[in-house]
Amino acid sequence: MVLDSWAVLAWLQGQATAPRVRRELERAEHAARPLLLSTINAGEVYYVLARSGQSDRAEEFITELRQHRLPIRLVPVTATRLWDAARLKARHAIAYADAFAAALAKETRQPLLTGDREFASLEHDKTCTIAWLS
Repeated sequence: MVLDSWAVLAWLQGQATAPRVRRELERAEHAARPLLLSTINAGEVYYVLARSGQSDRAEEFITELRQHRLPIRLVPVTATRLWDAARLKARHAIAYADAFAAALAKETRQPLLTGDREFASLEHDKTCTIAWLS
């Protein structure tokens, strides 16, 4: 499964959908099959937390990722994924960072875990499968 920043932030900030994200993380850990997170989306999580006055939590998140304490694998941007994300952004009303999550989900053929309704058009045209957080 691919995470977008919306799902990660919901989990880190204890929002209503946090238990579902936590369950997916636990499943990933139990199966020894980490969830995927684009480095672009990881950066977005960091800046959203830092900008909202949670710099310590942002730094803690980076440390947990770097030390592999979370069942999340950071996936770097490739040239192919960069252009695929740009094409998705050009065709859909989604944020640029969201396009990287969608491109990763499309490339890996894994569902994208999100609650961000901007992704509805991608599901509608079958660009990728969305695992909706409700």
